Amino acid sequence: MFKIFKMLQEEIQVVFDRDPAVKSVWEVIFCYPGFHAIISHRIAHFFYQKKLYFIARLISHISRFFTGIEIHPGAKIGKRFFIDHGSGVVIGETAEIGDDVTIYQGVTLGGTGKEKGKRHPTIGNNVVISAGAKVLGSFTVGDNVKIGAGSVVLKSVPPNCTVVGVPGRIVIRDGAKVENSRIEVDLEHHMLPDPLEETLIAMQERIAELERRLAKYEEEALVNAGIQHAKPQKGRTDSARSA
Repeated sequence: MFKIFKMLQEEIQVVFDRDPAVKSVWEVIFCYPGFHAIISHRIAHFFYQKKLYFIARLISHISRFFTGIEIHPGAKIGKRFFIDHGSGVVIGETAEIGDDVTIYQGVTLGGTGKEKGKRHPTIGNNVVISAGAKVLGSFTVGDNVKIGAGSVVLKSVPPNCTVVGVPGRIVIRDGAKVENSRIEVDLEHHMLPDPLEETLIAMQERIAELERRLAKYEEEALVNAGIQHAKPQKGRTDSARSA
């Protein structure tokens, strides 16, 4: 009983740590689908480990009906897991999630085929997966990774990286590590680099430089054309005078 109370207390505290909109404990208990989904999953996973698969799936199914979040009871989820908003979240059977992970609405931790065995991703500790991101396949996402909104990750990601795009590309490597005893999760998932934007900016700068050089060449051409035009005129005048 003490372990259950401690677990509930920890899950409630996670909401206060990562959602500035929360106002009270009662609000978390009655109005947060992410909290409901993770508590339901803890119960369903207990029955799944006891090989009571039907009961486990029934609990999972009921939880999905009320929360809009589908977590297979076989998924392994670590401590202080937080789902913000949560609608449309799908977590597959063989997915493994570490401690202090945060995911947002529309995230999928899915597989890529019908093969048996491990077919869903393993997520490390202190990972943030932004809204609409898809992590598909049996590979590992390292600790302290941030995955940008709408990204599609199809291969392993080393620790301390930021991934954006379709397919996902590493745009920051060896980011700052969390060294405190109590991990402070970085929730600035909207402040991620955009490689497409950076490419367009570089192209615009290159085009501007080419336009400046072209304008300079045109100006020089006009000056040279004036000089060349003046010489024949002088020649024609001299011929006229001699005549």
